[in-house]
Amino acid sequence: MSNLEKPVVNSAQASTGGENTQLTRVLTPIHLWALAVGLVISGNYFGWSYGFGAGGVIGLAIALVPVTIFYVTFILSYSELATAIPHAGGPSAYARRALGKFWGYMSGISCLIEFVFAPPAIALAVGGYIHNIMPDIPAMTATIVAFLLFIFINYWGMKVSATFELIVTVVALIGLVIYWILAIPHFEMSRVMAEPLLPNGYSGIMAAVPFAIWFYLAIEGGAMAAEEMVNPQKDISIGFLTGMGTLTVMAFATLFLTAGIADVKLIEAVDFPLPLALSSVFGEKSFWVMAINFIGLFGLIASLHGIIVGYSRQTYAMARTGYLPKFLAYVHPEHHTPVWALILPGLVGLGAALTGLTNVVITISVFGSVIMYIISLVSLFVLRSKEPGMNRPFKVPMFPTVPAISLVIAVFCVISLLVASVDSLIWVAVAYAVAIVYYFIWGNKNIRPFEEEFGVLDELDKQ
Repeated sequence: MSNLEKPVVNSAQASTGGENTQLTRVLTPIHLWALAVGLVISGNYFGWSYGFGAGGVIGLAIALVPVTIFYVTFILSYSELATAIPHAGGPSAYARRALGKFWGYMSGISCLIEFVFAPPAIALAVGGYIHNIMPDIPAMTATIVAFLLFIFINYWGMKVSATFELIVTVVALIGLVIYWILAIPHFEMSRVMAEPLLPNGYSGIMAAVPFAIWFYLAIEGGAMAAEEMVNPQKDISIGFLTGMGTLTVMAFATLFLTAGIADVKLIEAVDFPLPLALSSVFGEKSFWVMAINFIGLFGLIASLHGIIVGYSRQTYAMARTGYLPKFLAYVHPEHHTPVWALILPGLVGLGAALTGLTNVVITISVFGSVIMYIISLVSLFVLRSKEPGMNRPFKVPMFPTVPAISLVIAVFCVISLLVASVDSLIWVAVAYAVAIVYYFIWGNKNIRPFEEEFGVLDELDKQ
């Protein structure tokens, strides 16, 4: 066994609730590709179609262009941070090193808002797909069972979780390819270009931005598996960049082919748009419609499972640092999984799922993600200036142009959310207010020394 295959032990880990138990290094680039694509692939199976109602086909397509440019430039930038600081805290670790304790906490909280509120939206879609296949099963019952089941699967360990994620991601990707092949012969450009092109004007484009983001939301979660990668400083960029290429093709193909075969008004407010779109061509109970409905579950499962991995590692890392209560850093001695970091955020997400408000939950998750993106990009600029000699196995090309483009578009996304999502922003504001109050009362009292927080990096530098 090489040094890189051995679990990294550092003082921060050894003194948390897991005693001498730590995460283990078992993941390769193919696992990270599967995790990155799997985290996001449900965005092709549901959620994005609410953008048709917000801005129409062309409005959503226009919104998708800057969003795609943003994610390409962001992932290039984020890969530099993730390979230089391969830490389970992901964005909270990058921001703490660059901007200090408070901004590390705020970046971590933003990431948790994204990753805790994305699973309930996905679980609601799982319930919708199952109910569509078997009407006797209530959608909400299926939602609750699915949520609890995948928390339990995650409990059994990262190797099991990653292998499962790889399998369901490949099946879901095959399902999308089948869907595209079925749709192409029936594609009509006249449907895509149906008047009015912008039913809600330019404000509709702004309103469609959160649903365009849904095509890519959570890809960055792969960075939170950094301490479980065999060779994080080399493999993270490979997994991320191949994943981003895969997702870009998927987003545009799914949007345009769906719009070209169905009346978008029928699918703009449902959680199972792909089988419903196919039913307009093949009939409601046809084999292919039922097959895509069934395979669609794999896409939803891949994302639900992957994002649960993400929120648990973010919670674990923030608790290990001292931002959150220590017991959340407890790692099971046999399965090497952060038990309470899986369970408690999962219960919060389950509560959000019980509201049944998929579009609102999506918007809350998107808002947290965009705030985290901005903090991460600012951290990149600060670290380039403050620590020019830092070991950077991957460097963002054309610095500072690429991250600057990403930062400008991220600000545009925030403005779009503020303009178009006022109702949901109340809940976002409450979440941030509670988090900030907690930080100043308790969360800033037990933060570990900087050198303990980043002890994992020292171990990597010695290898």
